Amino acid sequence: MSAGDAFAGQTIETARRALTAQFKRERVDSADLEARILVGSALGLDLTGLIAAAARVLTDDEAERLESFARRRIAGEPAARIVGLKEFWGLPLRLSPATLVPRPDTETVVEAALEILRAQSRRDAPLRIADLGTGSGALLLALLSELPDAFGIGTDISVPALRTARDNARQLGFAARAAFVGCDYAAALSGPFDLIVSNPPYVRSADIADLATEVRDHDPHRGLDGGLDGVDAYRLIAPEAARLLAPGGALVVEVGHGQSGEVQGILAGAGLLPAGPPKSDLGGVPRAVTARLLPP
Repeated sequence: MSAGDAFAGQTIETARRALTAQFKRERVDSADLEARILVGSALGLDLTGLIAAAARVLTDDEAERLESFARRRIAGEPAARIVGLKEFWGLPLRLSPATLVPRPDTETVVEAALEILRAQSRRDAPLRIADLGTGSGALLLALLSELPDAFGIGTDISVPALRTARDNARQLGFAARAAFVGCDYAAALSGPFDLIVSNPPYVRSADIADLATEVRDHDPHRGLDGGLDGVDAYRLIAPEAARLLAPGGALVVEVGHGQSGEVQGILAGAGLLPAGPPKSDLGGVPRAVTARLLPP
């Protein structure tokens, strides 16, 4: 009997429990949470709605839709891809095949950037922010949500990704403070910027085959592949950031495990000096490297 067979004629609560049990047998991480997400999406209900309607029997269409979701998740497709939505920094972000799924580790970049900005003295002019390789717009939109006077530009080489980011900005009410430009990192930008952020690809090309199925088979490879040694993107970003940052401006980039020292060296070679030690994510991995363009 498949998970979908078990859903037919079941109540919402019984179906959720059945899906949770199925996910646990299949070793799906966070089985209960993911079951709730997929049941809610299949039925068009939020958590409150799921609780209120727990005793209602699923319709045939709902059971079939939930069966499809379950099969896709068990096959390795992330729940966020299935529902087309992922929360980042408390913001619901729409996804597309051209964008990475934003991950909690990346919130470390937002935290580090805000710490740098809040340590500075008050400014007379609004902040200007650039997000290089914006994808879904996660970093830029998170920062705009915290900095009501800031204006930001997100770049991406992928036009579909830019459409996704622009739609997210509109849905979240940031369209008037966000612009999106198609280019490779900062190639089409002119400064100055007070803050530049980026979560560039940093997986070594040879290591992509060993990534988890959810990442390897569903995230765009362009957003993963950092080249032979994993740090090609930083070699491109460093001189561009030095060109675009205002004196005293800061750069914050996400890095992979064990890459912080090498990336700091690349940035230093472009005249960008550390703004402090790398900031670690919740797992203790140095995740956000910060650098500053010193005033002349």
